[in-house]
Amino acid sequence: MVSEPQNANIPMTQTRVIRLDRLELRFSPRPWRFAQQRRPQIDAHFAHLRERNPHLWNGRILLLHDFALAPDVFRGDYLETDYASFLAWRDWDFPDRSIRNCFAMAALRGGDGGFILGVMADHTANAGAVLFAGGAPDPHDIDADKVDLHSSVLRELSEETGLSTREVTPEGSWHAVFAGMRIVMIKVFDAPVPAAALRDQILRFLASQTQPELVDIRIANGPGDLHPQMPTFVSAFLDHMWRSPERKP
Repeated sequence: MVSEPQNANIPMTQTRVIRLDRLELRFSPRPWRFAQQRRPQIDAHFAHLRERNPHLWNGRILLLHDFALAPDVFRGDYLETDYASFLAWRDWDFPDRSIRNCFAMAALRGGDGGFILGVMADHTANAGAVLFAGGAPDPHDIDADKVDLHSSVLRELSEETGLSTREVTPEGSWHAVFAGMRIVMIKVFDAPVPAAALRDQILRFLASQTQPELVDIRIANGPGDLHPQMPTFVSAFLDHMWRSPERKP
């Protein structure tokens, strides 16, 4: 059973952004009954998805099965499962409510305050969505019994944009966006150059790739740049940042 963040008072239907000083995440494997009990239906669902998108890969990912929120600290425990089970759980409206999809994203911010987002390519599971760089943690993010979302988000940022920490500076804190069955851990990465220059650099990187995950780059400077293809957790984070004293001039 998931431990709801008692002092956060966050209904499952409400989206809320909370700043965190640190994450304390463990790999605490246990069987996922949903994946075991509905294996035939899950495999059939994934086979159907692959008929439409042969590029889908049934790798291994981590999902959150227990969590708690203390002042400025988020603690959680992950299990390991296959991507096919995750997609079925997501596509079937999250039938197991004891699990959360808790993953990290990089909110890349130019020196002028503009945020950089990517448009997901058609061969991905989120085709057309406008998102920050990020993705589900996987076994590569396990160090002993710890799950390291910082290393996860650095990997995703590099893979999707070609950027490294030589070019951008990560903030020390996180922003947790609670959005239904998703808990999105967003870390701001600041670049010294304007957002337009970042966009040009990333577009050059994408043009050099055989099959990039992104097909375009968008800049969000204010509410007028919100897009219908942005998930709720992205638009909620941006709104929070634009209303916050942290906002760059």
